[in-house]
Amino acid sequence: MRPMASPSRRWLRRGLVAGAALLVVAGAVVAYVLLNAPGNVSNPNVSFTAPKHHKVSPPHVSNFLWPWYGYNAVRTRDFPDPKLDPPFRHGWSYEDYALLEFPPVLYRGRLYLVDNDGSAKGINAANGHLIWQHKVGTLAAASPALDIRHHLVIVPLLSIHGRTPGKGAVVALSMRTGRVVWSRHIAAGTESSPIVWRDKVYFGDQAGNVYALGTQAGKTRWTYHATGSVKGGPSISGGRIFFGDYAGRAYALNATNGHPIWTANTSGTEFGFGSGNFYATPAVAFGRVYMGNTDGRVYSFSAQTGRLAWATSTGAYVYSSAAVDNTPGLGPTVYVGSYDGNLYAFNARSGAIRWRHNAGGKISGSPQIIGNVVYYDDLASKTTAGVNVRTGRRVFSFRDGAFNPAITDGHAVYLVGVSKLYQLVPRHR
Repeated sequence: MRPMASPSRRWLRRGLVAGAALLVVAGAVVAYVLLNAPGNVSNPNVSFTAPKHHKVSPPHVSNFLWPWYGYNAVRTRDFPDPKLDPPFRHGWSYEDYALLEFPPVLYRGRLYLVDNDGSAKGINAANGHLIWQHKVGTLAAASPALDIRHHLVIVPLLSIHGRTPGKGAVVALSMRTGRVVWSRHIAAGTESSPIVWRDKVYFGDQAGNVYALGTQAGKTRWTYHATGSVKGGPSISGGRIFFGDYAGRAYALNATNGHPIWTANTSGTEFGFGSGNFYATPAVAFGRVYMGNTDGRVYSFSAQTGRLAWATSTGAYVYSSAAVDNTPGLGPTVYVGSYDGNLYAFNARSGAIRWRHNAGGKISGSPQIIGNVVYYDDLASKTTAGVNVRTGRRVFSFRDGAFNPAITDGHAVYLVGVSKLYQLVPRHR
């Protein structure tokens, strides 16, 4: 959970050819300096699966599915549809009257939202009207997950009694009515955005436990105990579950039985940093795992072996989860925000910085790629902005937002303000 204050007070965590040539040279100089800065590591020869094709726009179907935080099971936060690029016209707005730290999820024309006060809601995506609401807890700081097969909204809670973290739960609600289908007590509380795979829901808790529960009734399939608190959501790829913890370790487990495949220690003190924490939810792409850390660096590990591929420093804490894209004109690129006030675009293979955009204030939440734009929130000014994925040039600004900027159903963009949801529709539609 990210309070609206400095991270030290966090209690839970949380154009011409010549011009183009000059930009390339400048970028190369910046990359050389940063990759050779103290504490940075680059092992680009670590296994990397280069994409064979550029991204393809998803089909335009009604009721598009956005079931989890980060969009897909590998949490790449990339919805590749240029028809959703700005400019926008304003459709509707919905005032929640509580902090919206994490974005909703979406299925069949409904948005499913959990605010920081532990209130779950179903909202009509066409008009912003409230369909149902259910007060399931008192403190939450995660997105819900959808189990489409059993028509469930799975809600992680830090607390179900009072505002003190602990004595939390995971609650499954009916997507249609919002009624409780099952509830599982989680003593330490959880702010880990869940993921659903093969009739199991995966998440971590404040005590360092990682759970696989059956989605139909919430029964335990397996648990694994990490070294520190697991606050980010896990990602799944190739039958493996990936996550980081607050002891600065990264993990890959067998998703079927919870057996460890590899663990990796960031060993921040070896590079002149304090031991950092992984708050971020990992993104998995190109045979790599990408995660930001509170030691100020962004890490890339081999998804197969856990070997460190690169670690590149920003100027401050990185709570932001990564957005990853095979960007036309750039190639495989990782986008991450930092508390140093910059949005970074990293070479996904080497960790070199392709560009950085000065946001003007701290970026605590995670960027989101929609079409040709990567969106982010400026925590200081409480605004949402969007920049071109290739150049880092600003192309969008909206005077509301704090953490995680937006999702889409392929027809409209649903922007997340401090306490409001907004429907933004491309003007050409």
